Amino acid sequence: MTFDPNSASDPDSGIFGLPHTPEQARVVLVPVPFEATASYGAGAAEAPGAILRASRQVDLFDVETGRAYEAGIALLPEPESVRAWNAEARRAARSATAGDRSSCDRARVDALCERMNAWVRATVQRWLEAGKIVGVLGGDHSVSFAAIEAHARLHPGLGILHIDAHADLRHAYEGFTWSHASIMDNVLERIPDVARVVQVGVRDLCDEEFMRIERSAGRVHTWFDAELARERFEGVTWARQVERIVEQLPRDVYISFDVDALDPKLCPHTGTPVPGGLSFSQATYLVARAVRSGRRLVGFDLVEVAPGASASEWDANVGARVLYKLAGWAIRSAGAGA
Repeated sequence: MTFDPNSASDPDSGIFGLPHTPEQARVVLVPVPFEATASYGAGAAEAPGAILRASRQVDLFDVETGRAYEAGIALLPEPESVRAWNAEARRAARSATAGDRSSCDRARVDALCERMNAWVRATVQRWLEAGKIVGVLGGDHSVSFAAIEAHARLHPGLGILHIDAHADLRHAYEGFTWSHASIMDNVLERIPDVARVVQVGVRDLCDEEFMRIERSAGRVHTWFDAELARERFEGVTWARQVERIVEQLPRDVYISFDVDALDPKLCPHTGTPVPGGLSFSQATYLVARAVRSGRRLVGFDLVEVAPGASASEWDANVGARVLYKLAGWAIRSAGAGA
């Protein structure tokens, strides 16, 4: 049967209603239903399935990226092993996240996180070696580490465009080596091929993280949400701010997009919502400007989307549209589907 991009999606179709297999697709998405160290709200482990369902409502023509769908986008099946590791690790970590840290089996949580990392690393490497653009769909922000590691091995000197409400520079937050709040600390400590981390939207951080930024000798540059807002109130345009942000990125860029970077009205069920943040258009303009500057978007992740307990699919709808923009701009950046 001929695929019609203008018709309604089949309820059993692939991501965005597309018919591509991973072997056919230019972009391969890796679902990681894992949130072992969630420290406040939970639910991000359900994001891959929720975003898949919501994605079938996304219209495929995009006025910015064009017919990127023609290059192919495919979502791998959710791995049952990762979901099982998540359930076990959540049980082991629950006492800590409830405040009783003395009875938490941190070693077991770390071990299960390392299993998840190994699976993500192997899966991402496999598809990178097949010549694909690879995106990771979390899950909490801890799932990004191995994906960033795999991309940095392939692209030494890689820059991370970290779009987030949080700096994620805490060292082993709550005693968990692989905490979602420690993702960028682990990147800096364990992935020397990452040349720079450029953070946008940060509006919630601790002293430890602020000092880490100050002492990074320029390896971390953080554009604090309050400072960006103050400049805009005083007449500086978002276009000019984005120009300055993008100037700090090296040629090869990996985008790590935590949905809580957005105004929480766009993601009310995310695990750690913070007032303020970016509009959808501001965030996607930033991604677009990075690609239009001539930088190469070599990979990406989208994390911390949480569907919520209600019947509303709002968070997943927003997440699906962010994901389509990321995939579309990665395809444009690679010169396919333009």
